[in-house]
Amino acid sequence: MFKFLTKLDYLLKETFLGLLRGGWMNWAAISTVTVLLFLFGLSLQTSWQVEKLLNQFGSQLEVSVYLDPDTPARSVEPFVIQMPDVVGIQTITKEQAWTRLVKELGVSDIDGVTQQLGDNPLVDEIKVKARNPQVVPNLATQLVKLRGVETVQYVDEAVKRIAQLHRGLNWMTLTITMILTVTAIAVTTTTIRLIVMARRREIEIMQLVGATSAWIYLPFILQGITFGLVGGAIAWSCISIMQQFISRLLANQPEFIQFITNGLQLTPVQILTLPLILLSFGAVVGLMGSLFAVRRFAKS
Repeated sequence: MFKFLTKLDYLLKETFLGLLRGGWMNWAAISTVTVLLFLFGLSLQTSWQVEKLLNQFGSQLEVSVYLDPDTPARSVEPFVIQMPDVVGIQTITKEQAWTRLVKELGVSDIDGVTQQLGDNPLVDEIKVKARNPQVVPNLATQLVKLRGVETVQYVDEAVKRIAQLHRGLNWMTLTITMILTVTAIAVTTTTIRLIVMARRREIEIMQLVGATSAWIYLPFILQGITFGLVGGAIAWSCISIMQQFISRLLANQPEFIQFITNGLQLTPVQILTLPLILLSFGAVVGLMGSLFAVRRFAKS
């Protein structure tokens, strides 16, 4: 146990001294990894938010079925509720719709307005909630074929646009991540290689006294991992600050904006997962960069 702690103390000291000796070269690697992880984390978070917003819009999506003037809703309800893609219905009779409309117009004498028009001009309506947004177009086609149904209306354009945005963000995230990952690995490799070359004489002395390559170059590998961890921590801090700023900016907004804001909120699992992903990704990038850097020196 004592021997293990002695080795660990040596590795940590050598890693820390290497970071101190690296100076501004360390910052070049850390800043590159930070930019990579910030954009990756921001894209990943946005993808999660858009996906949640898509599901939230989908859960609010209803199909409005308007019946013929002479067709009561109770005669159509049994046929609608038995459809496999229907999870619930809400019936609004023409009397209820007329009362609500007149009240919204600020008219107190409902009977007087009805007598002036001669009759209630509205029709019964059935609001149908679909199982999921994907079945809505097919469900609307089935509903319009029912006897007594005059028109069927639904708004799915917003859901389609959000779905397209979600797919586009995923592709953009993948492309940006691949390009910046290669860049971050290259910068980390160059930084570690320069640090190794600056300590070349010390390494030669260690080789003469019998130190193994793994023992010599392990501190440099730990330095690369440190670059990734520090970059991940900075990126996560920036994303958190930005998220809080946007949340405060959208507070006390109209109801629709609040609906959008609720869709932008991450789940507790996602809040905990995001920093773990960023730190892990950063550590892997730093590890790969440092391994590429010391591989050539270890062979020589």
